[in-house]
Amino acid sequence: MGLTEIRQQIDRACAAAGRDPAEVTLIAVSKLQPDDRVTAALDAGQRVFGENYVQEAQRKWPALRDRWGQVELHLIGPLQTNKARSAVELFDAIHSLDRPSLAQRLARIVQDTGRAPRLFVQVNTGDEPQKAGIAPAQADGFIAECRALDLPVTGCMCIPPDAQDPRPHFRLLREIATRNGLPALSMGMSADFETAIAEGATHIRIGSAIFGARPKAGT
Repeated sequence: MGLTEIRQQIDRACAAAGRDPAEVTLIAVSKLQPDDRVTAALDAGQRVFGENYVQEAQRKWPALRDRWGQVELHLIGPLQTNKARSAVELFDAIHSLDRPSLAQRLARIVQDTGRAPRLFVQVNTGDEPQKAGIAPAQADGFIAECRALDLPVTGCMCIPPDAQDPRPHFRLLREIATRNGLPALSMGMSADFETAIAEGATHIRIGSAIFGARPKAGT
C-alpha cells in the first residue's frame, strides 16, 4: 500500500471520527525490514518508527539517526528484563510494560540514568494465556504500582486476539486508560487501524501496509 496511502487513510478515518489527524501518531513498524525500505520511509518524511527487538534496533538505528537526525523510536515488542537498560538508553517510548519485575527494573534504571522513556502498560484484553500483558482485572493495580515507582506511564497498549472483532478490545483499553487518567492509547495495526482511530487510538502501529511483507529468512 505504501506510506502515502496509509497517511491518506488515517486522514479519512480521523475525518469520519471527527478527530484531528494530529492526534494520531503513525508508528512505522520497521522490524526485520530491509534497509532500503526503511530509508525510503525516512526520505518520505517518516520520523516515528517501531521495533520489536532491542538488539536489532541497536544495530540499525544509531547510523540512521546520524544520517537523518532525530528519529523517535518505540519499542513495541516484549522486553526482557536483562535488555531493559539498553532499551531505556535507545528508545523514546516502550509499549510493553507488562509485569511487576520489569516495572521494578525500569524504575531502578530510570533513577540511575535520569533517562525516562514514555511507558505504555500492555493489557492482555483477551485474557489469552499465551500472550504477554497485564490482565484487565489487574490493570488498575498495576498502573498504581508503576506510579508508586515514579515511572512515567503515559498510556496503555493492546493487541486484540486474532480473528476477533477488535472493537470491544479497543473500548476496554480506552476504559482502563480513561479511569486511570492516561491520555495515550497504542492500538491498531495494519488490518484494524481505522477501527482503532474511531475508538480513540493516539498511536497506531503499522508495518506490512507500509513496507510490504517481510523477506523470508535466507532470502
